[in-house]
Amino acid sequence: MAIERIQTGIPGFDEILNGGIPKRNVVLLAGGPGTGKSILGYQYLYNGLIRKEPGVFVALEEHPVQVRLSMTQFGWDITPFEEKGLFALVDAFTAGIGEAAKREKYVVKAPDDFQMLIDVLRAAIKDVGAERVVVDSVTTLYMTRPAMARSMVLQLKKVLSGLGCTSILVSQVSVTERGFGGPGVEHAADGIVRLDLDEVNGELKRSIIVWKMRGTAHSMKRHPFEITDKGIIVKSKEVFMAAQRRFGE
Repeated sequence: MAIERIQTGIPGFDEILNGGIPKRNVVLLAGGPGTGKSILGYQYLYNGLIRKEPGVFVALEEHPVQVRLSMTQFGWDITPFEEKGLFALVDAFTAGIGEAAKREKYVVKAPDDFQMLIDVLRAAIKDVGAERVVVDSVTTLYMTRPAMARSMVLQLKKVLSGLGCTSILVSQVSVTERGFGGPGVEHAADGIVRLDLDEVNGELKRSIIVWKMRGTAHSMKRHPFEITDKGIIVKSKEVFMAAQRRFGE
């Protein structure tokens, strides 16, 4: 039986995934600061919208107004889709404080309350009929409770997969950290994609590698990628090599 896949629409990314992310998979997108995690999440959601696949973005680290502004800078205007009920932005950042926050439809009044977040997220997914979800960043949920990391990711996975969504959970790691952001989270996720920034001959270079993806074969190589004014472009035919790379030492 052919695997049903969700095409990310990100140039080169679907190629290294053998055609896209298997449907209902929950993918951990790990990386350090400046690697392009949020941009990849925005691009994934917007590409879904233009393919008539509704989406939900959960803002845990940035004001919803800033999220919309950041997306518009790449030409990804989500406002028309919000107005048509095809896209929802879950505000888990402001706690409903401030004039702009009062205009948001989906607000987690107590961002520290994980169950409340799950309830608001579930309502947003059902309202728009979401097929794609991005949570940015999941690390915020368990930063002060690392022991809860795996159970939180598992609970998110149960809700997201159960509602038929194919999701990306953005996970923060420090520049030198080898893991994927939180103890045990890599075992809870269906897929892991790691973004890195390395110094090569005095210049910072970006690269991407798929560590695992349940339900499909995928490239086992590290590939370079660029962030352009139209978003991320993965160079699927090229392999990234860095003599200075200290990852995994």
